[in-house]
Amino acid sequence: MSKLSDHTLGKMNWHHEPKTWNVEENTITMFPNPKSDFWCKTHYGYSFDNGSFYYDTCYSEFEVIVKITGDYKTQYDQMGVMIRIDKKTWVKTGIEYVNGQMNISAVVTYDHSDWSMIKLDSNPESIWIKVTRSSDALEIFYSLDNISYQMMRLAYFPENKTCLVGLMAASPKGDGFKAMFEEFTLISL
Repeated sequence: MSKLSDHTLGKMNWHHEPKTWNVEENTITMFPNPKSDFWCKTHYGYSFDNGSFYYDTCYSEFEVIVKITGDYKTQYDQMGVMIRIDKKTWVKTGIEYVNGQMNISAVVTYDHSDWSMIKLDSNPESIWIKVTRSSDALEIFYSLDNISYQMMRLAYFPENKTCLVGLMAASPKGDGFKAMFEEFTLISL
């Protein structure tokens, strides 16, 4: 394993840059734009691709880990990790705030989005998300202490395709919220 040599948090790229964001050392804080989301068709009949996504490009297998802390306020406020090939092929995972509760969430999209959630017993201050890309799969894990990781999902993801990997936040029904990402590492395998 080796850390991607050209990766630094301050030199990544934006897909829908939020109006307010800041990078200090290995921490980025962003306030996702109001009424923003990533979703494609299923159940609701609409598609959105206007959430904030701060990314680097990966050409091989990788592991990404990040600590996320959010000041969630409104139904469906969300933040976490995104892996993306294009607007119809992507995965987002992290916290989604539903009915006043933090949920570990994953949305896998291949022209249509699906959604899976695990309700947390409490609303912890922070959680860690880890995603590993190996062959044609993404393994999605979460942790409450950065020591013990629980697998949330194993999802298909196209093999041998360059993808964008990074940090995402969205506020589908709200006016944004403070989303803080710390301890971000992106390692090629």
